[in-house]
Amino acid sequence: MPKQAIPKITVLYEDDDVLVINKPAGLVVHADGRTKEPTLVEWILKKYPKIKGVGDPLDAEHATTNADLRPGIVHRLDRETSGALIIAKNQTAFYFLKHQFKKQEIHKTYHAFVYGRVKNDDGLIDRPIARSRTNPVLWSATRGRRGEDREAITEYRVVQRGGDYSFLELYPRTGRTHQLRVHLKAINYPIVADKLYSKNEPALGFKRLALHSRLISFLLPGGLPAQAGKRMSVEAPYPKDFETALKIIGKHQ
Repeated sequence: MPKQAIPKITVLYEDDDVLVINKPAGLVVHADGRTKEPTLVEWILKKYPKIKGVGDPLDAEHATTNADLRPGIVHRLDRETSGALIIAKNQTAFYFLKHQFKKQEIHKTYHAFVYGRVKNDDGLIDRPIARSRTNPVLWSATRGRRGEDREAITEYRVVQRGGDYSFLELYPRTGRTHQLRVHLKAINYPIVADKLYSKNEPALGFKRLALHSRLISFLLPGGLPAQAGKRMSVEAPYPKDFETALKIIGKHQ
């Protein structure tokens, strides 16, 4: 069987230190060692070979370097999530961006379609996340969890309601694995077409998780003195499935 081609990737912003791309839904960021498929890392190394070696120096779990496995990767998006993702182009920028993530100075805005008409126009979900008691592969923000609790906070705002669905703007204040998916399930408004955390049938035309990294805001590294410390906000346009779903719920407000 011929190897799959890497899907087209759009560059949203670029300078000497930082690259922000619009990740297509369905593209995994880096290889998991179990399947052979195109990855974002392959695209990075092909288009920006100088990024090779940029990253954390050690990864005890893999007995190799994170820089080899995940060159320039400072954060991830789930395979099915589309939208804005930052890549560091050099080691100085990598550490600068990682420090911002640690200090919660990088602000991310996601858009999602969820099942149900969310009652409140806005709200705060402050629920710790831990492994699911029934399935250790999943995470939970309800009583059915085990192991160490990790603080997790998500703000949300209802942008639009239509039929039996709501379109939300989400602001994660922490960066836990599957945080948005788990938090929205915990308040009984799971994300549309979430095969892991929802038993609902896919809807609104989605064949993948209805989650998009809409905007990312960060401080620029000091590679170019004129822009050092300047806050940059980069927005990722909606993919076609989001545009279609917006039209559908717009007809059923």
